Amino acid sequence: MTDKDTTHRRPRPPTGWRRLALRLPLLLYRTGLGPLFGKRLLLLHHTGRVSDLDRMTVLEVVSFDPAKPSWTVAAGFGPRADWYLNLCAQPKTLIRFGNRPHAVTAHFLPPEAGAEIMADHARRHPRTARRLCAFMRLPVDGGEASFREAGRAIPFVRLAAAGGPDRDAPGQS
Repeated sequence: MTDKDTTHRRPRPPTGWRRLALRLPLLLYRTGLGPLFGKRLLLLHHTGRVSDLDRMTVLEVVSFDPAKPSWTVAAGFGPRADWYLNLCAQPKTLIRFGNRPHAVTAHFLPPEAGAEIMADHARRHPRTARRLCAFMRLPVDGGEASFREAGRAIPFVRLAAAGGPDRDAPGQS
């Protein structure tokens, strides 16, 4: 298998007890315990593009800018994740960060912005960045260049609060 094959293979969504473990944060948000996650997770409400039903997903926050406010998240299962495709179809939505709801608009970041975001994330949270890359089957050697390359392959989404400016420039996370 070549490096190109490895880069395009995305992880399969978990099943069994792993799926249950990943769904636990959603259950905690539903019971009002979202603030337990601090600034690490948010609850994304999105509308199913086929079913038109309300859906919810808990996502890890890669970066948060309280001045805008905006939240940047990564599509760990790639651009075919249901929440990602649903946001492509309907980018205006709601999130819950802690116990506060926010109306947001999704902005899909270009690969170069993703490279900068991933390099910054790796500097601030090296273990988490390595785990994200390993989960997505993206090779990293721990150097900034390898995290930048991984960031180009990971779809990043900036959720900008309604009425707030969105800046897709690198380094603005």
